[in-house]
Amino acid sequence: MTDLGLMRYFLGVEVTQTLAGNFICQKKCAQELLERFKLDERTFGTPSELGLKLHKDIDGREVDNRYFKQIVGSLMYLTSTRPDIMYAVSMISRYMEHPTEKHLNVARRILRYVKGTSDLGVFYKKGDDPKMELFAGLQRSNLLLHSQRQKQNLWQNQHARAKQFG
Repeated sequence: MTDLGLMRYFLGVEVTQTLAGNFICQKKCAQELLERFKLDERTFGTPSELGLKLHKDIDGREVDNRYFKQIVGSLMYLTSTRPDIMYAVSMISRYMEHPTEKHLNVARRILRYVKGTSDLGVFYKKGDDPKMELFAGLQRSNLLLHSQRQKQNLWQNQHARAKQFG
């Protein structure tokens, strides 16, 4: 058996291994998903409206349930590295049999949110107690952390390491 080095890509999941831990994301998969479902340029800062409550919407105009199922299935695949969309995707997945325009609009909103945040993923910190520590974005090999307490400390450590390695 030969050593192939550090894992970089596995089943659609991009892996970046550092001394601090492992970062996983599905940026390429998210971009392919967005190309497939062709949305306009708008993006949203949240995956769904605050306090959104969905229902069967019996009076609403039905949409193609095959198309809706393709969107929901693709979004479900992304939830393995995107816990931020988990709740919204689980909400729309309840209406896969008879989706209406309202349900499709919620699914499109999630896609627009993914479009604006496609570089987000999960960072697993190395240490004695291995656990999912942070939800982070990877951009040009710098970890952009969405945790204000740890952002500055990690940035200083990464910056110091970058200076050491030139």
